[in-house]
Amino acid sequence: MVCILMALPLVIIAFILGYGIKRLIENGKSKTDKDNIVKSSILPLFLFLGFGFLEKELTKNDKEIISVKTEMIIPYSTTEVYETIKSVDTLIADKPFLMKLDLPIPNKCILEKEEVGGLRTCYFSGGTITERITELKKAKVLRMDVIDYKLTGRKWLGFKEAIYYFDKVGQDSSKITRITTYTSVLTPRFYWQPLEKIGISQEHDYVFDNLKNDLKKKYGR
Repeated sequence: MVCILMALPLVIIAFILGYGIKRLIENGKSKTDKDNIVKSSILPLFLFLGFGFLEKELTKNDKEIISVKTEMIIPYSTTEVYETIKSVDTLIADKPFLMKLDLPIPNKCILEKEEVGGLRTCYFSGGTITERITELKKAKVLRMDVIDYKLTGRKWLGFKEAIYYFDKVGQDSSKITRITTYTSVLTPRFYWQPLEKIGISQEHDYVFDNLKNDLKKKYGR
């Protein structure tokens, strides 16, 4: 449902452009030619096929790595935040708009070994993401490469890295930063990239809302 809604404006724009080109062609033809549907439709068809082929050829080797960053300041120490988010049994929070429309919902994340090389698996309503720790400084940084993912959208999205930074703020608060890096083959990029970032940001927000709930239950503040 999310994919259909996101793609719908492109379909509408293509329809309007196609109709406009058809009308221009019809206006330049005689009345007899206007009755020939094949003649009035074949040129727009070849134009759009040509544009599609050209865009594919120009971007087929262009794999840009995109980062999405979300930050939150909370009244807990970096140690408390780190210990709470490194492994999560159950994620429960208010679902953002796109999750209500079937965006994959995180259910839990299990950390197998708390060391470089250790695996962390996150389970979603639409599959799993498996990460390998590449940098670990407790209560400072948790950096992971995505080594496998089985999610809706896996054919056009390539998840690369997931990072958490933990920074002390003032006497008794901290800032947690979540960064997700990914690649995408969806074009045109000026249209799809903002929508992709919104979807990933809402995943971040859901995880952070659950983190706040877990911290309150665990430490009572």
